[in-house]
Amino acid sequence: MKLRSMVVTSLFAVSLMPTAMAFDFNKALKVGTDALQAATLTDADVKALAEQACVKSDAQSTIAPPKDKYSKRLDVISKKLGNEINGQPVNYKVYLTKDVNAWAMANGCVRVYAGLMDLMTDDEVIGVLGHEMGHVALGHSKKGMQTAYAVAAAKNAASSYGNKTVASLTDSELGGFTETLINAQFSQSQELDADNFSFDLLTQKKLKREGLITAFQKLAALGGGEHSMTSSHPASEDRAKNIQTRIANGK
Repeated sequence: MKLRSMVVTSLFAVSLMPTAMAFDFNKALKVGTDALQAATLTDADVKALAEQACVKSDAQSTIAPPKDKYSKRLDVISKKLGNEINGQPVNYKVYLTKDVNAWAMANGCVRVYAGLMDLMTDDEVIGVLGHEMGHVALGHSKKGMQTAYAVAAAKNAASSYGNKTVASLTDSELGGFTETLINAQFSQSQELDADNFSFDLLTQKKLKREGLITAFQKLAALGGGEHSMTSSHPASEDRAKNIQTRIANGK
C-alpha cells in the first residue's frame, strides 16, 4: 500500500545515516508518521493548520482598521457575498498592500489586498472572492494543505535528529508553510471549477455575474503572477469566455 510504503521509505532513509549518529527508532517512526499524516489530514486538522497560517499571515501584514475606507468597502461586499463557506463562518480582512491578490482558507479566513480593490469594482471583487471561497468549498485548499504539510514533513525528516516536529513548526517553517498556501497553484480543472462555483454563488445570491468577466480581463492585462487568481493557467481570457458562455446560455 502507498501509505505504508511512505513510512517504510522514511525509516529506511533514516537508517542509512552515519553510524556515529545514534539511531532513535521512536524519532524515526515519528518522521514516517508525519509523512503519513500529510496524506490523511482530517477536516479538523486542515482548519487548525489554516488557523495557524492565517494568524501568521496577519501578523506579517498591515491590516486595514475597521474605519478605514477599504474595510468599510469590504463590509458592503461581504454582506452581499455572505459570511460562511460550507457552514464555516467567514472572517474578512483587507491587507494594506499594493499587491493584487486575494485568498481564502478552510478556517474561514478570507483576505483581500488593497491593490486588488483599487483595480476592481465591487462586482469584480465579489467574483474574485467567490472564486477563492470556491477553492475551499470544493476541497482544493485541503489538497493544497496536504501538499504543504508533506513538504514540511520532508524537511523535518532531513533534520529529524533535531528537536523539531512538523506538529510543532518553528516560526520560519510556519512562514514558509503559510506562503505556500497563499500562493498555491491549482490545476486547470480546479481553477475552472472554482470559477463556476463563484458564478453559481453569484447566481444564487442574484448578484451580477458580469463582474467575473471583467475581473478576468483585468487580470489578463496584468500578465499573470504567482497566485492562482493572477496566473495564466488557464488563461484569463479563456476563463472570461467560459463565464460569457454560461451567461449567454442562461445557466
